[in-house]
Order: sequence, then C-alpha cells, then structure tokens
Amino acid sequence: MSWKALLAGAVSTLRAAGVDGAARDARLLLAHARGIAPDRMILEMEGAADPAVADRFQALVARRAAREPLSHLTGRRAFWGRDFTVGPEVLDPRPETETLIAAALARPFHRVLDLGTGSGAILVTLLADRPEATGLGVDLSPDALAIASRNANGLGVADRAAFALSDWYAGVTGTFDLIVSNPPYITACEMADLSPEVRNWEPHLALTPGGDGLDAYRAIAPGLGRHLAPGGRVLLEIGPAQGRAVADLLRAAGMQKITILPDLDGRDRVVAGENP
Repeated sequence: MSWKALLAGAVSTLRAAGVDGAARDARLLLAHARGIAPDRMILEMEGAADPAVADRFQALVARRAAREPLSHLTGRRAFWGRDFTVGPEVLDPRPETETLIAAALARPFHRVLDLGTGSGAILVTLLADRPEATGLGVDLSPDALAIASRNANGLGVADRAAFALSDWYAGVTGTFDLIVSNPPYITACEMADLSPEVRNWEPHLALTPGGDGLDAYRAIAPGLGRHLAPGGRVLLEIGPAQGRAVADLLRAAGMQKITILPDLDGRDRVVAGENP
C-alpha cells in the first residue's frame, strides 16, 4: 500500500468515527508514526509504505477513532508557542488558558505559585518568558508532578521551578507576588456535555469538583491573604458563567481591584485581583 492510500484510509476511518479535523489528525499521526516532522509530510508521501510503520500508524488511528485525544497518542501539546509533554495523567493545556498567561505577563513578577499545576504548562511558560522569576507548582497527583518536572527540564527552567505534592496550600510556605491557578471548575451537570476526548480520557479530578464547580475557588480564596504578598496579584481561570461568583469569593478574602477578563471568544475566562 502506498503512503497516500494509507493516509486516505485513515482519514475515512476518523471521519466515520466523528473526529473533528480528521484529515489534520491523520497527517499528524502518520508523521508521528514515521518519526518525521509534520511539515515534511508533503515531501515524504511518494512510494510504498513501510509495513512496520503502517501497522504502527493504523494502531494509532484505531485509538484516535475511539476518541482518545491526539495529544495522548503523540505525547505532545502546543501551548504559548512551545511543545509540552502531556498524557492521561494531566489536562491538556488549552488555548483559553493563554488568556491567563497574557494577563500574568502584562506586569512584572518575581516569585509565582501555581496551584494545581498539572502538566506545569502555566508555571513553565511564565518562567520561560520571565528569566528573572522563580516559582513553585503544587498538585495532588504525583504523576502530574512528574510530567511537570519533565516539562521544566525540557524547556530549560528546572533550575528556577520547584514542584511539591500538596492539597492546595497545605504544603506551601512563604509568600508570592503572583498566584495563578487553572483549577477544576466544570459543574457536575456539565460533564455529560463534554467531548468524548475530554470526558472519557482526561483526569476527572482535574476537570470537576462536582456540584457547582466552585469548590476549588472556595479553597483557594481564603489562603490568599497568607500567601500573596502585599500588592501581589492572583489570576484564576474560570468557567464562562462563574465570573461573578469567583469575584465575590476574592472580594470576601480581602482582594481588591477585581476584574473579569474575557478570552479571545469573548467569554469570561480569568478573574484577577490584588492583595492590598
């Protein structure tokens, strides 16, 4: 079988399975199976397919047709212009979270705390863009922390990033001039509406606390007074309908200059506040 025929068959399989962007995903999986850069695919499509590579590719296509996320199959996800190691142990970093990154980078900071760091994408990105900064990422999952450490090493910030097993602030000491978090915020009733890639493959602990989705913010807000330095900022990613409730929690915790920032689609995405 030729490479072209192999690719065409994969596209048909993924379309039949209801995969959005079937042609794109098939090309990326074939590049991954062949061990070549995706931008070289057009140049490498002539000739007969190598049987071993073809078998590896078709196995990946079958997994994608079962709606396993593309990033789990390739082990990589792009975020803020960099490639991060990901897997079923962590949430994929998503474009919406770049709203938080942009807000954080809009002002100077020197010491940052990332609560529920997951893949470490937020903390590692901030440190990579601010070479003078240091930071701590905490998470309940040892597997997530192992991936975050790999990303810090791979992207050259390991000497400025520390990671610790902690239930929110439980293992945190000291103060920070920036606290960030993309905590679980999907409500219990919203879980059924998520795509199969998210609902069936990403860690539920990182997606939802159940109920109204606000439990993480109720845990984060009261600790800000102890761990956020005077004049420091807090930036929390939220679900689009949670802005007012999270802003109220920050206000009750003594934060000031509270604002709700939209993502590129115009939906509420980040609640920001300052410690007076």
